[in-house]
Amino acid sequence: MSTTEQRVAVVTGAARGIGAATAVRLAAEGRAVAVIDLDEAVCKDTVEKITAAGGKAVAIGCDVSDEAQVEAAVARIAEELGAPTILVNNAGVLRDNLLFKMSVSDWDTVMNVHLRGAFLMSKACQKYMVDAKFGRIVNLSSSSALGNRGQVNYSAAKAGLQGFTKTLAIELGKFGVTANAVAPGFIVTDMTAATAARVGMGFEDFQAAAATQIPVQRVGHPDDIANAIAFFTGEAAGFVSGQVLYVAGGPLN
Repeated sequence: MSTTEQRVAVVTGAARGIGAATAVRLAAEGRAVAVIDLDEAVCKDTVEKITAAGGKAVAIGCDVSDEAQVEAAVARIAEELGAPTILVNNAGVLRDNLLFKMSVSDWDTVMNVHLRGAFLMSKACQKYMVDAKFGRIVNLSSSSALGNRGQVNYSAAKAGLQGFTKTLAIELGKFGVTANAVAPGFIVTDMTAATAARVGMGFEDFQAAAATQIPVQRVGHPDDIANAIAFFTGEAAGFVSGQVLYVAGGPLN
């Protein structure tokens, strides 16, 4: 880092998968990390992994779609770790179904976690970034933003996050704050395992089938995404903003 001040990073949905890998990676980059998930107790493993490696982290339980909980969580982070100037909006859920079977609750739940959650977290953290004249916001989109059968809610939310990202970049750029999105392709996580179950395939077979459609001939892993996020959150990425990076093992049309 080009500054002696330890930056404070906030990662939502950080108990497992991409969020956990990102929290660990940012801690390795010298960040103090707030590990956020719906249940504070499930953040324990991520926090312990960071602290065992000599890093600094705190577990925070928060429903990112709840305004009061978000405001309380960010205030606690500022008090315990310092002003949050790096935010990774990773929290997400699946409620997959074909349109004619999808309930209003399935739609609302996905929109609330992905879009409302990113909005609330960004709004709560941006004031600290503006005051610091430095900020990094990374939103997790998905290749599903381009359309994916059985995911009309998820696809719409992930596409929405791309527009959200570009607008944040326009509004906050003059304050030294960048906003970018990372859009994973097939990544081995609990969520993709759930998708395999939904379509009636074993997870290993599901991965093998996916790999045949990917130019690099393998599926992705959480660290692949954490690597991209780490770049966007770094000091050297100050002239990169409003971008959507597909991390999918090859080009997507």
